[in-house]
Amino acid sequence: MISQQQVQKQQLKILPQQIQLLNLFFLNTIELEQRIRTELEENPFLDQEAATEDDQQEKTTEKAEVKDFQDWDEYAYDDIPNYKEEYCNYFDSAQAPDMPISNTVHFKDAAKQQLRMMDIEKDRIVFIEDVIDMLSDKGMMDRPLEDVADDLSFQYHTIVDVEQVKEALWVIQTLEPIGLGACSVQECILLQLKSMNNKRPDVKCAVKLIAEHYNDLIHRQFEKLHHVLHVDEEEFRVVLNLVGTLKFHPVTEDNNENTAKQTIIPDFIITKSGDEIQVNLLSSKASSVFVNQTLYDQLNSQISNKDRSASQYVKSKLQSAQWFVNAVKQREDTMMRIMNSIVQIQKDYFEEGDIRLLKPMVLRNVSDITGLDISTVSRITSNKYADTHFGIVYLKDLFSEGIADQKGEVISNKVIQSVIGEAIANENKHHPYTDQQLVHILTSKGYNIARRTVAKYREHMHIPIAQVRAVWA
Repeated sequence: MISQQQVQKQQLKILPQQIQLLNLFFLNTIELEQRIRTELEENPFLDQEAATEDDQQEKTTEKAEVKDFQDWDEYAYDDIPNYKEEYCNYFDSAQAPDMPISNTVHFKDAAKQQLRMMDIEKDRIVFIEDVIDMLSDKGMMDRPLEDVADDLSFQYHTIVDVEQVKEALWVIQTLEPIGLGACSVQECILLQLKSMNNKRPDVKCAVKLIAEHYNDLIHRQFEKLHHVLHVDEEEFRVVLNLVGTLKFHPVTEDNNENTAKQTIIPDFIITKSGDEIQVNLLSSKASSVFVNQTLYDQLNSQISNKDRSASQYVKSKLQSAQWFVNAVKQREDTMMRIMNSIVQIQKDYFEEGDIRLLKPMVLRNVSDITGLDISTVSRITSNKYADTHFGIVYLKDLFSEGIADQKGEVISNKVIQSVIGEAIANENKHHPYTDQQLVHILTSKGYNIARRTVAKYREHMHIPIAQVRAVWA
């Protein structure tokens, strides 16, 4: 029997263009420029303003440098007079050339060169080189080996076992610098110790200390270690001094200082004019990108009514161009709304640049002011920076949760972290502050914080406990 029922249910539907718009919100200035170039290449109805008159004059001047009356012999003649070469040896201080970068080899390239000198099959060398490329900037394998195996499986289109990754790391750990490919600080120290003379008693004791009693060492259980290692206080101090000379990471910043660093280009320019704070975009793209309606009219007039596929293609490209232009404008308008609301909340911070003036702020606060969705606020504030009179600020760093102090006022946890970091930076390195002592310091400054909260923030700042700081002082 056929029956008819009426059902009411909720469904969340999102259009593909809405997804593209959210992805456009996430892009920073450099990524947006690249996206615009891609759209210009793919869509003939999308156009961009030509270069300014000054740029055109520069190009014209460059072309006019070669005079028409010069033949090839005259143009190729480059015998510069000696007085000009001598003058070029003198530079104005403002126009002095940059210092040349020393010719250094990256540690990964050096490791690959050592690998090729070994008697290993070619296919295995290629696999080990790919594992070398996955090492961190400090020469460590700080990723889970399962994730590395999964990435290599996608790369080779075949299943790569974790054991294969381990075998590759064993080979890498035989290369220089010593400790390369270590998965932890403990393993890095052990590799350095094993490369020393194992007949030395202090080296033997240090290997046993790090391999079997590492947790007791970092928790400073010295009495227990004296009993387990069967050494007196003087011998134990010699072992600690030996361990203290070793590196936590195989590659230090000095060895890797010439690596290319990513240049940060801010998306916002925040300036202070009197009592007002002004927010501007670094560069507006909405006014430079436009739809070439003239080209569409010409093509549309040439296409006959019977050629439906061509007509449909032209219309789809026109709609895509119109959507992209509107999306870029909507992105910039949304960015300005969100940034103005952030400045409104954090006005004291942007005026002085003092992190202690940073107020608790979450995405919900900005969403309530702007009327935008939280996901939109999150995408706009991700991957973006603002240039202020006190430096470049990462927008995500402005968001923090609040903690009530002794007066009942809610303060940002970034303030607590800055106070903890300042106290640890000024402490006696041989007698560092414990978490409980940090609690007393914070209480004396008006911040009533529990010890577990201090420990959580200290770990978030990647600062070890007092016992570890004392051992490595």
